Amino acid sequence: MSLSRPVSVAVACGGTGGHLFPGMAVGRALMMRGALVTLLVSPKEVDQAAVRDVTGMRVETLPAVGLQGRNHAKFGWGFLRSFWLSRRLFRRETPVMVLAMGGFTGAPPVLAGRWAGAATALHESNTVPGRANRMLARWVGNSFVGFAEAGPRLGGARVVVTGTPVREIFRPMEAAAARIELGLDPGRPVLVILGGSQGATGLNEAVRAALPAMARHWPTLQYIHLTGARDVSAMTLAYAGLGLDARVSAFSDRMDLVLGAATTALARSGASTLAELAAMGVPSVLVPFPAATDDHQRVNAEAFVKAGAARMLAQRDAQPRLLCDALSGLVDSAVERERMGAAAVRLHRADAAERIAEHLLAAASGPFASRPWESGVPAQPRPEWIR
Repeated sequence: MSLSRPVSVAVACGGTGGHLFPGMAVGRALMMRGALVTLLVSPKEVDQAAVRDVTGMRVETLPAVGLQGRNHAKFGWGFLRSFWLSRRLFRRETPVMVLAMGGFTGAPPVLAGRWAGAATALHESNTVPGRANRMLARWVGNSFVGFAEAGPRLGGARVVVTGTPVREIFRPMEAAAARIELGLDPGRPVLVILGGSQGATGLNEAVRAALPAMARHWPTLQYIHLTGARDVSAMTLAYAGLGLDARVSAFSDRMDLVLGAATTALARSGASTLAELAAMGVPSVLVPFPAATDDHQRVNAEAFVKAGAARMLAQRDAQPRLLCDALSGLVDSAVERERMGAAAVRLHRADAAERIAEHLLAAASGPFASRPWESGVPAQPRPEWIR
């Protein structure tokens, strides 16, 4: 839908790439429909690097701090500062709605938005909602989820299953063309190794231990390994020591090309990573982060395994022989890759960002447009399951 008048929407999406990139996708979908969009991000480098080239949307940085271990005082102070800065921002320009994409940057703007009279909503990408979204679910009008399994875990919030938004650059492409653009041999297979936006030391160490066996199994294999900043040097040396053809970097700003070049992927199972793998139809072996809150990465991976879109290997089992065994059916079998890639594509919701934007703008033009969705609603209706 297009708007008869401009409305302001705030999208709180900072903290990790798993929150930021889906939020940016929703922001672009809103902007294309005439909304004035403000992205609320954290001071972390992953956020600041990603929004550096954003055009058409305003970007504001909030100082929220994640709750980790016993940092209660630091968390509380960051929460309060983020809340008051959000209130000041919303006094200058009150949004019609505030959307939280999950994580520690979402709660203060949503609460400040309610205070300012804005509609509020959240998006949960994972099968098991995070702590911030579980807390926010009782305070927002609607919850959008990437997996239907997340809905019952969000309590009384109205739930719409939309899928997880990905940037529009993620679409299947010719592998040879992507490899040429990345400086790789277009005719040789490529293993892409992903630890998420901040890397994954446990996954990197498992790969480093398995590299001699992988070199023996697949002497022509090319590697793209996004390690995170901490492990770039060590992994670069490991590949070089075995004479392997590898492109090692902390992260990539062209993930569409990275995944487009892939024969298969070895990856963590954060929701945003899975959404991008599905959008590109990349078969994968998933190694869930064992310390993820509520073990949500394992549950995410199980949903892909159940759909036939991936294999899963626990990190404790990611020893050289088992890791090579898990990869062998994909690296060696075009039939298996095609089957698994097609299953991944079936999980992709190509219109996730657009559906969320349409729901938000419908709320902006509806009978409760001038006040929060919560206002004037005597009781929460039963969840709306849209598949």
